[in-house]
Amino acid sequence: MVAFFEKFGPVVQALFGTLFTWGMTALGAAGVFLQKEINQKLLDGMLGFASGVMIAASYFSLLAPAVEMSVNLSVPQWFPAVAGFLLGGIFLWVVDKILPHLHPGDKKPEGVKSGWQRSVLLVVAITLHNIPEGLAVGVAFGAAAAGIEGASLAGAIALALGIGIQNFPEGMAVSMPLRKEKLSRGKAFFLGQLSGVVEPVSAMLGAALVLSMRSLLPYALAFAAGAMIYVVAEELIPEAKREANRHSDIPTIGVMLGFAVMMLLDLALG
Repeated sequence: MVAFFEKFGPVVQALFGTLFTWGMTALGAAGVFLQKEINQKLLDGMLGFASGVMIAASYFSLLAPAVEMSVNLSVPQWFPAVAGFLLGGIFLWVVDKILPHLHPGDKKPEGVKSGWQRSVLLVVAITLHNIPEGLAVGVAFGAAAAGIEGASLAGAIALALGIGIQNFPEGMAVSMPLRKEKLSRGKAFFLGQLSGVVEPVSAMLGAALVLSMRSLLPYALAFAAGAMIYVVAEELIPEAKREANRHSDIPTIGVMLGFAVMMLLDLALG
């Protein structure tokens, strides 16, 4: 797999990597053709799994390399990782407050008031979450191409694999609620997979920015990590531990398994 990716530049590598993640979103969204509703315990477990993958990816694929790359900078070694991490979280928090969206299971939209349909608001919520995931993959491929110490092509591929795996439940988590909104199976699937389109775009942008501004690479890696952790803390874990299921161990087990899978991918391939 690494040999195949080596034939292309980092922007194209990022595109290929996130076409896979987008495809996994579509595969999850296709679950709407099999049934109208998904078992809630299964969905909770998958959301927990997605959370674990994102937490592990944030550290092993983003924060740890960011710290390693900051050794010879003019600022303290910890500064780029901490600053970038906080900026990533703040950025998504601001967007979360402004952009109209609706989380699955909620009745009241967040963000500024709009006349958008509930189905559109649901798709916007998941699309918003996919931006930092695509950015993370793109930055990882860009860092590997730039020859930065601590970054590798195999590690970027491992990150794309991990993000793709956790996109499966996310695709299902948006298409199923859309079906409940009385949309046809075809339209629910289309809108569900559409939420993943932003990943290739943000990935190519991330890879291109890294190549043009190498000095900002540690900040960019940490920024993507902060944005991903914000998504986990703000949306995925609370969604998996809603009031009716807050004492269930299934999401917790999912988090542990997801973290272990992503850690294995990074250590084995990276």
